[in-house]
Amino acid sequence: MKLLILGAAGQISRMLTERLLNESDDELTLYARDAKQRLGQYADNDRVTLIDGDFSDQALLEKAMTGQDAVFEGSDHELGTIVAAMRATGLKRIIVAGVLGVYNEVGGKFGDWNRAMIGDASAQRKQWVSDLENSGLDYTYMRMSWLYNQSGNTKYALTQKGEPFVGAQVTREAVVQYVIDLLNNPGRDVKASVGVYEPGSEKLDKPSFY
Repeated sequence: MKLLILGAAGQISRMLTERLLNESDDELTLYARDAKQRLGQYADNDRVTLIDGDFSDQALLEKAMTGQDAVFEGSDHELGTIVAAMRATGLKRIIVAGVLGVYNEVGGKFGDWNRAMIGDASAQRKQWVSDLENSGLDYTYMRMSWLYNQSGNTKYALTQKGEPFVGAQVTREAVVQYVIDLLNNPGRDVKASVGVYEPGSEKLDKPSFY
């Protein structure tokens, strides 16, 4: 597989890159601001291409997407431009690391705490998600719970759009595991907005690390 990783310098993207290089024969294109400086450890890897770029540069995104099989987007910023570039190039599959709350789906005490901490999802973010859902692309939008790192903890559980969001936390390692599971199972959770959380955190009023 040829995978384009947008926002490749972020924590989840870096973890994903390492696992794919160690566990697969995938060819990776790592796209980020100052990629050649921030991701220079991959410069001599013949399975890696580095692209310095901004998400708002549609022409460069289209160039980066040419010949790719799928896109992983490490944040849900500038989704409108990314969707437009994908439609222009005919690339269909995208997995987006997004946020909880875009449907006002987080209830209970955790919902109250979450809104107090970060507020409601912005109108811009909600519009991006709506545009993604209506794009015709084979998308998976991950509504990730509050993130932390814990080596070896790759346990995750899922909710679907229309269901209440439960689970106050999830590890970045678990999110990466879910992305790898999606890449290895092309028909799974396509055209889906999925809540991603850690089993056992359903009744927490806030993340355990707060």
